[in-house]
Amino acid sequence: MSGKSEPIATEQIAVHPKAGQIQLALLAVIAAALLLAPQFLYPIFLMKLLAFGLFAAAFNLLLGYTGLLSFGHAAFFGGAAYFTAHAVKVWGWPPEAGILLGVLGAAALGLVMGAIAIRRQGIYFAMITLALSQMFFFFCLQAGFTHGEDGIQSVPRGRLFGLFDLSDTMTMYYFVLAVFILGLLIIWRFVNSPFGMILKSIRENEQRAISLGYSVSRYKLGAFVMSAALAGLAGGVKALIFQFATLTDVSWQMSGEVILMTLLGGIGTLAGPVVGAGLVVTLQNYLATSDFPVTIITGVVFMVCVLVFRRGLIGEFFASKLGRKLGFRAEN
Repeated sequence: MSGKSEPIATEQIAVHPKAGQIQLALLAVIAAALLLAPQFLYPIFLMKLLAFGLFAAAFNLLLGYTGLLSFGHAAFFGGAAYFTAHAVKVWGWPPEAGILLGVLGAAALGLVMGAIAIRRQGIYFAMITLALSQMFFFFCLQAGFTHGEDGIQSVPRGRLFGLFDLSDTMTMYYFVLAVFILGLLIIWRFVNSPFGMILKSIRENEQRAISLGYSVSRYKLGAFVMSAALAGLAGGVKALIFQFATLTDVSWQMSGEVILMTLLGGIGTLAGPVVGAGLVVTLQNYLATSDFPVTIITGVVFMVCVLVFRRGLIGEFFASKLGRKLGFRAEN
């Protein structure tokens, strides 16, 4: 997906003089809510939401800021889950080392898959990532260390840095929250760096970026590897949260879910994919015991959002009069 998108005309609205203070106040409220949330909601549900929120944000780094649609991000998410689970359970590694291995493994997969996929553009790029992801799925199905359809079960959470017992649910929650915030900060810094500005120029007009002398392929590959590594961070944490890694984590349905999350929340926004992930995870969690199929509800919600909210939930808010008056933009 490349080429400049058609601009949407918007009226100029003066930014509120205290917009920065209002944004900081909103961040403070969100931070307080995340710290207090385990007192009111099921911690495992919250940890799942944070893990998938980070996964969606990592995917958005590639789609929203570089303009590349990948159908193969489940390979990085699920691959890191397998690497982390195996290292912690079989090799006895501490959790931080297991997660690091998952991140490095996902980055290596991203380097190989990205080097092949970036040779094509548009739908061909997407199909190549899907094909490579399916190849990795069948590798996981046959490889001995993954235990096939049974997956890796009963993964111990261990002690973080030898000090913090992650088997305690609250300790695990605050660890996942710290990883989530760290991941978002890395994405924010990456997007707002000179490298990120070049990625946006590639998204808007790739031929113009080439004419300016930028090595577009290298920048695309760099974004692909960074997105894969952060998706691997989410996958490694997810393996410790649920204490297992299965083929579901590397299936094409997982790649579809993260695309859905990003579209619902808003492409090209930092908070959008997190909100989209929260919506999908909440629907899955609270409708799982109902007789009505969750997929139908999710599909209806998706159709409504596509028809009513062109830019996604957060994207539409940022583009609204209130959002622009408060100084929000796509990069927020």
